[in-house]
Amino acid sequence: MMSDPHSILFPPDEPGPSLRFEPPPFFQDLLLDQLVEAMTAGREEYDLKPFFYTPLTSTKAIVFRQDVLQDLEDLSLRREVAAFSSSMRTVRAYLSHAEKATYDRQRERWVLEAVALYCEAVRRLADVLSQAPLRSRGLFDFCDHLRAYSASPAFRLLAGEAETLLRQLASIRYTIFLRGLRVEVRPYAEEPDYSEEIARTFQRFRQAEAREYRFTFPDWLEMNHVEARILDGVAELHADLFSRISSFCTAHRHFLDPSVVAFDREVQFYLAYLEFIDPLRRAGLSFCSPQVSETSKEVRADEVFDLALAHKLVREGSLPVCNDLLVKAPERILVITGPNQGGKTTFARAFGQLHFLASLGLLVPGRKAHLPLPDRIFTHFQGEELTTDLHGRLEDDLLRIREILRSATPRSIVIVNEIFSSTTLQDALFLSQRIASALLELDVLCVWVTFLDELSRLGEKVVSMVALVSPHNPEERTYRVVRRPADGLAYALALARKYGLTYEQIRERIRP
Repeated sequence: MMSDPHSILFPPDEPGPSLRFEPPPFFQDLLLDQLVEAMTAGREEYDLKPFFYTPLTSTKAIVFRQDVLQDLEDLSLRREVAAFSSSMRTVRAYLSHAEKATYDRQRERWVLEAVALYCEAVRRLADVLSQAPLRSRGLFDFCDHLRAYSASPAFRLLAGEAETLLRQLASIRYTIFLRGLRVEVRPYAEEPDYSEEIARTFQRFRQAEAREYRFTFPDWLEMNHVEARILDGVAELHADLFSRISSFCTAHRHFLDPSVVAFDREVQFYLAYLEFIDPLRRAGLSFCSPQVSETSKEVRADEVFDLALAHKLVREGSLPVCNDLLVKAPERILVITGPNQGGKTTFARAFGQLHFLASLGLLVPGRKAHLPLPDRIFTHFQGEELTTDLHGRLEDDLLRIREILRSATPRSIVIVNEIFSSTTLQDALFLSQRIASALLELDVLCVWVTFLDELSRLGEKVVSMVALVSPHNPEERTYRVVRRPADGLAYALALARKYGLTYEQIRERIRP
């Protein structure tokens, strides 16, 4: 897909990626499907999901988006862009009314209103962007286009004609005579306004506030046949004006500039994300523009959190626990152990979300981050076993892992969560060690959540991380995941001590 020269999503001097129209396979495991649904809610008309499904493939494209996002961090600029988008939605609504209108003159009025509002919105946005301290190439180039477009003779003629025609329409005065079922339209001849005369006549009899009997007629979008015939009568009285309106609408059927329309859609990608993270920032959570590398596999990130969990907790009035990430050469696999419900899976999801959001050119959850740019992300999270599945859970695990090993490259990221939980401990350890060896041979980055402490001791390329519990109460999870040697026995001993089941405690209790 070639990039539009005025796109604010893809740099103009490199081909953009082919948009995906279905979510990647790992979306559900990482809860990215929930995030995208929440971000795009209310913006369905823009069809934004393909932008969120399609990662960028170069650091240059990522920096291009990061710069645009930084410009849109300016709240005053963001409000102006949002106002422009609101006007464009109204323009589209007017054009939709025009397509559905039964009567030609009503259809022409909708088009005329749409053109006038569009021209006003374009000129306003051009002024705003020209005065803004833009740093991004995307917005700067679009601003140049918008200035040239709004100053062009064709645009000025379009705006001028629309304004003139609307002004002349507003100046029309006419009189309607009703005789039984006959309706007659005549030129306005300074006839008195009878409603004002009646109000003046009865004003002298007013003694106190009276009950309001005034009513309004329903304002239907579609005219009825009586209104249409009255409008035809008005048009006969002002034939030249209505003829010019008809010619104007015919000549400017395709008045929307493609780059303006593309901007209106593409900018929603940024606005949707910024609006989504605004409440999280106000709650005190940090977001940053990560440094992304196509060559380094080093991962450094501070105060990282699961964005889906944060979205849920902030609405409930609480905050997620943040963790730090570090993977340095020659490390490749992070083995996460610890108690159930201790934050291991959340940590693994945060790792995947972090890298995918970075590949979209978006701000990532965390205070600062230095990340590799993966070519693909693979996940294997334990799903529910279906009774209709012809394969057992173990076979399914093996088949999925085999596909990952066949497809992954040294630039891939693999996230494995509680694999082989359906088999014996000895078999799980044997299979896991074989798979870990294959992943190390592929040289991929991997996060592996497991109950097997032994995996964390496979060599210098494997890092042990442990989900901590409170030292005073082993049932209390801290949701902190730190680099330290795995020691499941320590957790078991803490639980035994809490419930008086250590060897010493039991011996003391049964002593005669």
